[in-house]
Amino acid sequence: MPIPRLRTDACSLLVIDVQERLLPTITDGEAIAHNCGLLAAGAAALGLPILVTEQYVKGLGPTVSPIADRLPSGTPRVEKTRFSGVVPETERFLREHRRPTVLVCGVEAHVCVLQTTLDLLARGWSVFLATDAISSGQADQISPAFARMHAAGATFTGTLGALYELVGDASDPRFKSILPLAKSVRSPGRLGPVGGRDFFR
Repeated sequence: MPIPRLRTDACSLLVIDVQERLLPTITDGEAIAHNCGLLAAGAAALGLPILVTEQYVKGLGPTVSPIADRLPSGTPRVEKTRFSGVVPETERFLREHRRPTVLVCGVEAHVCVLQTTLDLLARGWSVFLATDAISSGQADQISPAFARMHAAGATFTGTLGALYELVGDASDPRFKSILPLAKSVRSPGRLGPVGGRDFFR
């Protein structure tokens, strides 16, 4: 069985619902938004397709500026009411780009991220979860959500690891754009890489 890997020619970035009125309720929200923004900037520098979903913009507002300001011009945003981000526009985007792997970040871990991840896996995509760029409003919901996604076949990574794995080689000219991003990754304050030190016990 092939080992899942992040490669620039095989990966898209999906940023889920990091919106103005939702973010203040999110555990470690500022760090999560910051790291999502770093992933967006890294994906742009490396030429990855990027898609942003937004849940009920009238009620929750647009994507926050730490992410929006780093998106390439013309980055598509898909507004939805369905909790899963795998709506027809998302599926069409991913299939058109023919990338078998999706790197996922955003909120909330136990709702939209979970349902999106399960739908992506069910449709045949390989999913990587940037665990330090995913959170929930209820901290106790984060670890169970990660446990379920991991059991379903998703692979854990982090913002720093994803950036380095995608660029792959310090001699790559694009590494000069990635290094400042890598140096500014923030660690969420919650315990452990996935919301609890006892996750793997």
